[in-house]
Amino acid sequence: MREYRVAIVGATGLVGQEFIKVLEQRDFPMSSVKLLASDRSAGRKLFVRHEEIEVEETVPESFEGIEIALFSAGGDTSRHFAPMAAKAGAVVVDNSSAWRMEKDVPLVVPEVNPQDCKWHKGIIANPNCSTIQMVVALYPLHKVNPIKRIIVDTYQSVSGTGSAAVEELTTQARQVLEGEETTPHVYPHQIAFNVLPEIDVFLDNGYTKEEWKMVEETRKIMHAENIAISATCARVPVFIGHSEAVNVEFSHPMTPDEAREILTRAPGVKVLDDNSVSLYPTAWQAAETDEVYVGRIRQDASNRNGLAMWVVSDNLRKGAALNTVQIAEELIRQDCLSSGG
Repeated sequence: MREYRVAIVGATGLVGQEFIKVLEQRDFPMSSVKLLASDRSAGRKLFVRHEEIEVEETVPESFEGIEIALFSAGGDTSRHFAPMAAKAGAVVVDNSSAWRMEKDVPLVVPEVNPQDCKWHKGIIANPNCSTIQMVVALYPLHKVNPIKRIIVDTYQSVSGTGSAAVEELTTQARQVLEGEETTPHVYPHQIAFNVLPEIDVFLDNGYTKEEWKMVEETRKIMHAENIAISATCARVPVFIGHSEAVNVEFSHPMTPDEAREILTRAPGVKVLDDNSVSLYPTAWQAAETDEVYVGRIRQDASNRNGLAMWVVSDNLRKGAALNTVQIAEELIRQDCLSSGG
Protein backbone atom coordinates (compact mmCIF):
# COMPACT_ATOMS: atom_id res chain seq x y z
CA MET A 1 0.00 0.00 0.00
CA ARG A 2 1.19 3.46 -0.84
CA GLU A 3 2.14 5.68 2.10
CA TYR A 4 1.62 9.43 2.45
CA ARG A 5 3.49 12.42 3.84
CA VAL A 6 1.36 13.85 6.67
CA ALA A 7 1.49 17.07 8.67
CA ILE A 8 -0.35 17.74 11.94
CA VAL A 9 -0.98 21.42 12.70
CA GLY A 10 -1.69 22.02 16.38
CA ALA A 11 0.14 18.84 17.33
CA THR A 12 0.60 19.74 21.00
CA GLY A 13 -3.08 20.45 21.73
CA LEU A 14 -5.61 17.93 23.05
CA VAL A 15 -6.98 17.14 19.60
CA GLY A 16 -3.54 17.22 17.98
CA GLN A 17 -2.28 14.60 20.41
CA GLU A 18 -5.43 12.59 19.74
CA PHE A 19 -4.61 12.80 16.01
CA ILE A 20 -1.33 11.04 16.73
CA LYS A 21 -3.02 8.37 18.82
CA VAL A 22 -5.73 7.68 16.22
CA LEU A 23 -3.25 7.58 13.31
CA GLU A 24 -1.20 5.01 15.21
CA GLN A 25 -4.16 2.92 16.31
CA ARG A 26 -5.63 2.79 12.80
CA ASP A 27 -2.24 2.09 11.21
CA PHE A 28 -2.69 5.02 8.84
CA PRO A 29 -0.36 4.69 5.84
CA MET A 30 2.21 7.39 6.66
CA SER A 31 5.67 7.51 5.14
CA SER A 32 6.46 10.54 7.31
CA VAL A 33 4.77 12.88 9.75
CA LYS A 34 5.60 16.51 10.46
CA LEU A 35 4.43 18.01 13.77
CA LEU A 36 3.58 21.70 13.63
CA ALA A 37 2.40 24.19 16.24
CA SER A 38 2.82 27.81 17.31
CA ASP A 39 6.19 29.30 18.14
CA ARG A 40 5.39 28.78 21.85
CA SER A 41 5.28 25.00 21.40
CA ALA A 42 8.08 24.66 18.86
CA GLY A 43 10.94 22.55 20.16
CA ARG A 44 8.79 20.18 22.17
CA LYS A 45 9.23 16.52 21.32
CA LEU A 46 6.43 14.00 20.88
CA PHE A 47 6.51 10.29 20.12
CA VAL A 48 4.90 9.04 16.90
CA ARG A 49 5.13 5.30 16.22
CA HIS A 50 7.90 4.97 18.82
CA GLU A 51 9.94 7.72 17.16
CA GLU A 52 10.65 11.01 18.91
CA ILE A 53 9.81 13.93 16.63
CA GLU A 54 10.46 17.59 17.34
CA VAL A 55 7.57 20.02 16.95
CA GLU A 56 8.27 22.79 14.46
CA GLU A 57 6.79 26.27 14.22
CA THR A 58 4.11 26.53 11.54
CA VAL A 59 5.36 28.74 8.71
CA PRO A 60 4.33 29.06 5.03
CA GLU A 61 7.14 26.72 3.96
CA SER A 62 6.01 23.98 6.37
CA PHE A 63 3.81 22.29 3.77
CA GLU A 64 6.30 21.68 0.97
CA GLY A 65 6.03 18.02 0.00
CA ILE A 66 3.09 17.36 2.36
CA GLU A 67 0.17 15.38 0.90
CA ILE A 68 -2.29 15.38 3.83
CA ALA A 69 -2.46 18.15 6.46
CA LEU A 70 -4.61 17.63 9.54
CA PHE A 71 -5.39 20.95 11.24
CA SER A 72 -6.57 21.56 14.80
CA ALA A 73 -5.05 24.88 15.79
CA GLY A 74 -8.01 27.27 15.83
CA GLY A 75 -9.90 29.18 13.19
CA ASP A 76 -7.42 32.04 12.72
CA THR A 77 -4.54 29.63 12.13
CA SER A 78 -6.64 27.62 9.69
CA ARG A 79 -7.74 30.70 7.79
CA HIS A 80 -4.11 31.78 7.46
CA PHE A 81 -2.29 28.52 6.76
CA ALA A 82 -4.85 26.13 5.19
CA PRO A 83 -4.87 27.93 1.80
CA MET A 84 -1.05 27.89 1.83
CA ALA A 85 -1.03 24.16 2.51
CA ALA A 86 -3.55 23.53 -0.27
CA LYS A 87 -1.57 25.68 -2.69
CA ALA A 88 1.54 23.64 -1.84
CA GLY A 89 -0.32 20.50 -2.93
CA ALA A 90 -1.64 19.13 0.35
CA VAL A 91 -5.26 18.31 1.05
CA VAL A 92 -6.24 19.97 4.32
CA VAL A 93 -8.73 18.36 6.71
CA ASP A 94 -9.54 21.15 9.13
CA ASN A 95 -11.05 20.66 12.57
CA SER A 96 -11.84 24.35 13.24
CA SER A 97 -15.05 26.19 12.37
CA ALA A 98 -13.25 28.40 9.84
CA TRP A 99 -14.33 26.65 6.64
CA ARG A 100 -17.41 24.64 7.59
CA MET A 101 -20.07 26.79 6.00
CA GLU A 102 -18.09 27.87 2.94
CA LYS A 103 -20.06 26.74 -0.12
CA ASP A 104 -17.04 25.32 -1.94
CA VAL A 105 -15.71 23.40 1.10
CA PRO A 106 -17.16 19.94 1.83
CA LEU A 107 -18.30 19.32 5.41
CA VAL A 108 -17.95 15.60 5.91
CA VAL A 109 -18.96 12.83 8.30
CA PRO A 110 -17.85 9.60 6.57
CA GLU A 111 -20.82 7.57 7.84
CA VAL A 112 -23.20 10.15 6.36
CA ASN A 113 -21.81 11.95 3.28
CA PRO A 114 -18.47 10.43 2.20
CA GLN A 115 -19.28 11.27 -1.43
CA ASP A 116 -18.78 14.96 -0.67
CA CYS A 117 -15.02 14.37 -0.38
CA LYS A 118 -14.87 14.16 -4.16
CA TRP A 119 -15.60 17.83 -4.82
CA HIS A 120 -13.01 19.35 -2.51
CA LYS A 121 -10.73 22.13 -3.76
CA GLY A 122 -7.90 21.41 -1.36
CA ILE A 123 -9.75 21.90 1.95
CA ILE A 124 -12.30 19.66 3.70
CA ALA A 125 -13.96 20.75 6.95
CA ASN A 126 -14.51 18.54 9.96
CA PRO A 127 -17.86 19.37 11.61
CA ASN A 128 -18.49 20.51 15.16
CA CYS A 129 -18.14 17.72 17.73
CA SER A 130 -21.75 17.88 18.92
CA THR A 131 -23.04 17.89 15.34
CA ILE A 132 -21.01 14.84 14.34
CA GLN A 133 -22.40 12.47 16.94
CA MET A 134 -25.96 13.64 16.36
CA VAL A 135 -25.91 13.13 12.58
CA VAL A 136 -24.22 9.72 12.90
CA ALA A 137 -27.16 8.65 15.08
CA LEU A 138 -29.93 10.35 13.10
CA TYR A 139 -28.94 9.89 9.45
CA PRO A 140 -29.70 6.12 9.33
CA LEU A 141 -33.21 6.90 10.60
CA HIS A 142 -33.59 9.85 8.23
CA LYS A 143 -32.85 7.63 5.21
CA VAL A 144 -35.77 5.39 6.17
CA ASN A 145 -38.19 8.02 7.45
CA PRO A 146 -37.30 11.65 6.56
CA ILE A 147 -36.80 13.90 9.59
CA LYS A 148 -38.90 17.07 9.77
CA ARG A 149 -37.75 18.56 13.08
CA ILE A 150 -34.95 18.12 15.65
CA ILE A 151 -34.83 19.52 19.19
CA VAL A 152 -31.47 18.83 20.86
CA ASP A 153 -30.04 19.70 24.26
CA THR A 154 -26.32 19.02 24.73
CA TYR A 155 -24.25 18.38 27.84
CA GLN A 156 -20.69 19.02 26.67
CA SER A 157 -17.45 18.19 28.43
CA VAL A 158 -14.72 20.69 29.22
CA SER A 159 -12.17 18.98 26.97
CA GLY A 160 -14.08 20.54 24.09
CA THR A 161 -12.64 23.87 25.21
CA GLY A 162 -9.06 22.61 25.56
CA SER A 163 -6.44 21.67 28.11
CA ALA A 164 -6.81 24.91 30.09
CA ALA A 165 -10.47 24.08 30.73
CA VAL A 166 -9.61 20.55 31.87
CA GLU A 167 -7.10 22.03 34.30
CA GLU A 168 -9.64 24.62 35.51
CA LEU A 169 -12.25 21.95 36.30
CA THR A 170 -9.64 19.91 38.18
CA THR A 171 -8.49 22.91 40.20
CA GLN A 172 -11.98 24.21 40.97
CA ALA A 173 -13.27 20.78 42.05
CA ARG A 174 -10.43 20.52 44.56
CA GLN A 175 -11.03 24.09 45.77
CA VAL A 176 -14.75 23.55 46.29
CA LEU A 177 -14.20 20.27 48.16
CA GLU A 178 -11.63 21.98 50.40
CA GLY A 179 -13.90 24.95 51.09
CA GLU A 180 -11.85 27.45 49.09
CA GLU A 181 -13.03 30.22 46.79
CA THR A 182 -12.85 29.62 43.04
CA THR A 183 -11.93 32.16 40.38
CA PRO A 184 -13.05 31.33 36.83
CA HIS A 185 -10.64 32.11 34.00
CA VAL A 186 -11.64 29.91 31.05
CA TYR A 187 -15.41 30.13 31.56
CA PRO A 188 -17.55 33.10 32.68
CA HIS A 189 -18.61 31.21 35.82
CA GLN A 190 -17.34 28.36 37.97
CA ILE A 191 -17.63 25.08 36.06
CA ALA A 192 -17.01 22.68 38.96
CA PHE A 193 -20.32 21.26 40.26
CA ASN A 194 -22.13 23.59 37.87
CA VAL A 195 -23.83 23.70 34.45
CA LEU A 196 -23.30 26.64 32.08
CA PRO A 197 -25.82 27.12 29.24
CA GLU A 198 -23.29 29.10 27.20
CA ILE A 199 -20.88 27.62 24.66
CA ASP A 200 -19.13 30.06 22.31
CA VAL A 201 -20.50 33.61 21.92
CA PHE A 202 -24.12 34.73 21.94
CA LEU A 203 -25.65 35.77 18.62
CA ASP A 204 -28.27 38.44 18.00
CA ASN A 205 -31.01 35.79 17.72
CA GLY A 206 -30.41 34.65 21.32
CA TYR A 207 -28.69 31.39 20.34
CA THR A 208 -25.02 30.79 20.97
CA LYS A 209 -22.67 30.22 18.06
CA GLU A 210 -22.31 26.57 19.14
CA GLU A 211 -26.07 26.09 18.94
CA TRP A 212 -26.26 27.72 15.53
CA LYS A 213 -23.42 25.54 14.26
CA MET A 214 -25.58 22.49 15.00
CA VAL A 215 -28.44 24.00 13.01
CA GLU A 216 -26.47 24.94 9.91
CA GLU A 217 -24.00 22.06 9.87
CA THR A 218 -26.65 19.37 10.27
CA ARG A 219 -28.52 20.67 7.23
CA LYS A 220 -25.34 20.86 5.14
CA ILE A 221 -24.05 17.39 6.07
CA MET A 222 -27.39 15.64 5.61
CA HIS A 223 -28.29 17.66 2.47
CA ALA A 224 -31.59 18.48 4.14
CA GLU A 225 -32.16 22.23 4.09
CA ASN A 226 -35.78 21.94 5.24
CA ILE A 227 -35.21 20.22 8.59
CA ALA A 228 -36.33 22.49 11.42
CA ILE A 229 -33.70 22.45 14.19
CA SER A 230 -33.37 24.06 17.60
CA ALA A 231 -30.43 23.46 19.96
CA THR A 232 -29.51 24.38 23.52
CA CYS A 233 -25.86 23.68 24.36
CA ALA A 234 -24.57 23.50 27.94
CA ARG A 235 -21.11 22.95 29.39
CA VAL A 236 -21.03 20.40 32.21
CA PRO A 237 -18.30 19.37 34.70
CA VAL A 238 -17.27 16.27 32.75
CA PHE A 239 -13.74 15.80 31.42
CA ILE A 240 -14.40 13.81 28.21
CA GLY A 241 -17.59 12.90 26.37
CA HIS A 242 -20.53 14.91 25.05
CA SER A 243 -24.08 13.79 25.84
CA GLU A 244 -27.20 14.84 23.97
CA ALA A 245 -30.92 14.59 24.59
CA VAL A 246 -32.36 14.42 21.08
CA ASN A 247 -36.03 14.72 20.17
CA VAL A 248 -36.86 13.93 16.53
CA GLU A 249 -40.05 14.35 14.54
CA PHE A 250 -40.27 12.11 11.47
CA SER A 251 -42.50 12.32 8.40
CA HIS A 252 -44.33 9.19 9.55
CA PRO A 253 -44.58 7.29 12.85
CA MET A 254 -41.61 5.12 13.82
CA THR A 255 -41.58 2.78 16.79
CA PRO A 256 -38.64 2.59 19.22
CA ASP A 257 -38.09 -1.03 18.16
CA GLU A 258 -37.85 -0.01 14.51
CA ALA A 259 -35.32 2.68 15.41
CA ARG A 260 -33.25 0.25 17.50
CA GLU A 261 -33.17 -2.26 14.64
CA ILE A 262 -32.00 0.38 12.15
CA LEU A 263 -29.38 1.81 14.51
CA THR A 264 -28.04 -1.62 15.45
CA ARG A 265 -27.02 -2.05 11.79
CA ALA A 266 -25.79 1.53 11.32
CA PRO A 267 -22.06 2.21 10.82
CA GLY A 268 -20.32 3.82 13.79
CA VAL A 269 -23.31 3.39 16.10
CA LYS A 270 -23.67 1.18 19.16
CA VAL A 271 -27.08 0.81 20.82
CA LEU A 272 -27.10 0.52 24.62
CA ASP A 273 -30.75 0.46 25.56
CA ASP A 274 -32.22 -1.77 28.26
CA ASN A 275 -34.09 0.04 31.02
CA SER A 276 -34.48 -3.15 33.08
CA VAL A 277 -30.75 -3.12 33.91
CA SER A 278 -30.17 0.66 33.66
CA LEU A 279 -28.30 0.16 30.40
CA TYR A 280 -27.78 3.46 28.56
CA PRO A 281 -24.76 5.43 27.36
CA THR A 282 -22.69 7.58 29.72
CA ALA A 283 -19.85 9.99 29.05
CA TRP A 284 -17.50 8.11 31.36
CA GLN A 285 -18.11 4.91 29.43
CA ALA A 286 -17.73 6.58 26.01
CA ALA A 287 -14.33 8.16 26.78
CA GLU A 288 -11.46 6.79 24.68
CA THR A 289 -13.80 4.82 22.40
CA ASP A 290 -14.78 5.41 18.77
CA GLU A 291 -18.51 4.71 18.64
CA VAL A 292 -21.54 6.96 18.86
CA TYR A 293 -23.73 5.40 21.56
CA VAL A 294 -27.52 5.61 21.54
CA GLY A 295 -29.96 4.68 24.30
CA ARG A 296 -33.18 5.70 26.06
CA ILE A 297 -34.99 5.34 22.71
CA ARG A 298 -38.67 5.96 23.38
CA GLN A 299 -41.84 7.32 21.85
CA ASP A 300 -42.28 11.06 22.14
CA ALA A 301 -45.31 11.41 24.40
CA SER A 302 -46.14 14.77 22.78
CA ASN A 303 -45.91 13.79 19.10
CA ARG A 304 -47.12 10.57 17.42
CA ASN A 305 -44.39 10.95 14.75
CA GLY A 306 -41.65 11.57 17.29
CA LEU A 307 -38.92 9.71 19.15
CA ALA A 308 -36.68 10.78 22.00
CA MET A 309 -33.20 9.37 22.57
CA TRP A 310 -29.90 9.86 24.41
CA VAL A 311 -26.71 10.10 22.32
CA VAL A 312 -23.15 10.04 23.73
CA SER A 313 -19.68 10.07 22.18
CA ASP A 314 -16.05 10.92 22.96
CA ASN A 315 -15.74 14.48 21.66
CA LEU A 316 -11.96 14.25 21.22
CA ARG A 317 -12.22 11.10 19.11
CA LYS A 318 -15.36 10.81 16.95
CA GLY A 319 -16.09 14.46 17.62
CA ALA A 320 -12.69 15.57 16.33
CA ALA A 321 -9.58 13.45 15.71
CA LEU A 322 -11.19 10.19 14.60
CA ASN A 323 -13.60 11.85 12.17
CA THR A 324 -10.72 13.88 10.71
CA VAL A 325 -8.61 10.77 10.15
CA GLN A 326 -11.61 8.92 8.69
CA ILE A 327 -11.96 11.75 6.16
CA ALA A 328 -8.30 11.31 5.22
CA GLU A 329 -8.93 7.58 4.83
CA GLU A 330 -11.88 8.36 2.55
CA LEU A 331 -9.68 10.62 0.41
CA ILE A 332 -7.33 7.68 -0.09
CA ARG A 333 -10.11 5.16 -0.63
CA GLN A 334 -11.88 7.33 -3.20
CA ASP A 335 -8.58 8.34 -4.84
CA CYS A 336 -9.39 12.04 -4.57
CA LEU A 337 -6.34 13.37 -2.78
CA SER A 338 -5.37 15.66 -5.61
CA SER A 339 -6.68 19.19 -5.17
CA GLY A 340 -9.93 19.68 -6.99
CA GLY A 341 -11.00 16.08 -6.47
